[in-house]
Amino acid sequence: MDAHPFFIMKGGKSKGKADNKLGVKKSAAQTKKEKNAAKDPNKPKRPASAFFVFMEDFRKQYKEKHPGNKSVAAVGKAGGDKWKHLTDAEKAPYIAKAEKRKAEYEKLMDAYNRKQARSNCELLVRLRKMRNLTSQSLRLMRKMEAMRKKRMMTEVLMEE
Repeated sequence: MDAHPFFIMKGGKSKGKADNKLGVKKSAAQTKKEKNAAKDPNKPKRPASAFFVFMEDFRKQYKEKHPGNKSVAAVGKAGGDKWKHLTDAEKAPYIAKAEKRKAEYEKLMDAYNRKQARSNCELLVRLRKMRNLTSQSLRLMRKMEAMRKKRMMTEVLMEE
């Protein structure tokens, strides 16, 4: 028995089939917890861009001139307008600070990545020593080896 043309969706799928594919959505709190759990607390923070370096100074000046204003949006809007109207010469010190912070960040990230690679290698050695490998540890070992190879390739490319 064919479905009525009214119920046929694009691609020839019926409404019933599409409904079966819909899953239960996770709450915002669950997804936020999972996302936060994945972050490494030891990983260096990304440096601020030139605009955000400018905003650090601008916020202080704005609060001094407008002590009664508590609106974050007003400060951001005023800072954005001022940044747009700055000349390249006026932006230069902020750009220089941002580049300096970026260089420091790259050094920290290089050290962090090397440390991660070392710890991954140590974990691989421990896993290889285990005689009774379960399917989970095998998957973990393959994943770690893939990560190690990827990091090694990245280091080789960075050296060139």
